[in-house]
Amino acid sequence: MWSWELVLQVLLIGLSLAMDAFAVSICDGMCYRDLNKKKGGAIALIFGAFQMAMPLVGFFIAFGLSQIIDGGVIDSFDHWVAFALLLFIGVKMIVDACLEMKKPAEQIEPKHFNIAEVLVQGVATSIDALAVGISFIAMRGEGITEVTVWGYTAIIGAVTVLIVAAGVFIGTRVGKLFEKKTGVAQIIGGLILVGIGLKILIEGLV
Repeated sequence: MWSWELVLQVLLIGLSLAMDAFAVSICDGMCYRDLNKKKGGAIALIFGAFQMAMPLVGFFIAFGLSQIIDGGVIDSFDHWVAFALLLFIGVKMIVDACLEMKKPAEQIEPKHFNIAEVLVQGVATSIDALAVGISFIAMRGEGITEVTVWGYTAIIGAVTVLIVAAGVFIGTRVGKLFEKKTGVAQIIGGLILVGIGLKILIEGLV
């Protein structure tokens, strides 16, 4: 049974979960020089799909193994995984940009859309949603069941798609400011990813 109060609560959860994805999507918009509507839409859909899938996975793990698995298990390591993934991507972007900047201008190649990189970003920014899905078990009395959870997690995914699409759009506009400053946007983007990873780690440890 659907509850409008619960729908509003899930919307707010979706907004909260999407903030890291929003920041990363701005970074992608800044760095990928070959983005178009199709590729920008792909980024939004990938992030949204992971933000929907992770709570589902968490919910059904907890639903099926409620006597064994609890939210504390996920909470103990999710921030470390997210930090490691974002740190790896961010540092790689910075190193690649620095190496490119050392090349003669005619040999420098712009950074292109990388589906594998976006998939890793999608996982990294949605891991905390796994614990949210586990916490949904405690909300079964409020209307979240193994049937309605699909609709509620779809709301989270849809919110993420819209927010990430906006982030990509903003990022492409910001990136144009650095078109003549080779590697600068990529370095800034890498620093943003490392910063987001540190933020997730600190929040998880605190």
